[in-house]
Amino acid sequence: MINKKLFLNKNFTSDGKPRAYVELRKIDTLWFNTGTLCNLKCNDCYIESSPTNKNLQYINLLEVKKYIIEIKENNLGTKLVGLTGGEPFMNPNIIYILKYLLENRFKVLVLSNGMRPIEIKFKELLTLPNLNNLTIRISLDHFKKKNHEKIRGSNTWKQVIRNLIWLSNNGLNLNIASKIKPDESEKIIREGFYKLFKKIKLNIDPYNKNELIIFPIMDYEKTSIEITQDCWRVLDKSPESVMCSNSRMIIKRKDEINTKVLPCTLITKDKEFELGNDLVSSKKKVFLNHPFCSQFCILGNSSCS
Repeated sequence: MINKKLFLNKNFTSDGKPRAYVELRKIDTLWFNTGTLCNLKCNDCYIESSPTNKNLQYINLLEVKKYIIEIKENNLGTKLVGLTGGEPFMNPNIIYILKYLLENRFKVLVLSNGMRPIEIKFKELLTLPNLNNLTIRISLDHFKKKNHEKIRGSNTWKQVIRNLIWLSNNGLNLNIASKIKPDESEKIIREGFYKLFKKIKLNIDPYNKNELIIFPIMDYEKTSIEITQDCWRVLDKSPESVMCSNSRMIIKRKDEINTKVLPCTLITKDKEFELGNDLVSSKKKVFLNHPFCSQFCILGNSSCS
């Protein structure tokens, strides 16, 4: 688990240096976690989604509407709404949520494992309005079947490839999310996906970082580097480039009545990262005192959107 000795103090690192923080610039992207239930149990899932994990409840349409209304009433300027999980297509409200968001002219990004839950919804997806505003990001953890199934489980490759082809052939906007291990190079990964996409006739450019997104693997067991305020200068990186400067995420915890606002999609377990119940009051400094801050956003150079 997390080495708490490194993350005890929100304001200072374990060696007494001022901890880095990020201020909200604008909510360009609003995320909803649709629930932690998933049809798969992957061995590297950062929020441990599974067929039995109900730590985050299913988000419903009324809860989504509440935040969309807040965006409009306060002119927050949000353009993109992201839906993540768990597996969003297991949420019984997913088509209603998508229809509402697309009717309201938002760009919508849905993260899916591309398995049976989305397949069941194929026909309903094609009936959605403004379908060109919808992008589905499918997780394909490697360009080789054996490496993908090491993470996703046996008998997962054939189905996800088949469903990718169906989605592409039916005109849905797609991109792919994959992983990079410490012993792999991004060049080899992109070349491998180039060959795969060519073989299955998938119209995705693996050399375009918006079409094939490669994420670092995150690990609670791994010792993470604490990010100090000096790190911005040393790394030549700006706080404005980090996800929590332009995004917020909505969750609903198990056994709780109200939804909560979080700074990003990655940190769902730690209640100290909760920013309230509404978007306007979530404009608070986010101190980077979690291992995923460095593993993913600062040193991993990644963003969910």
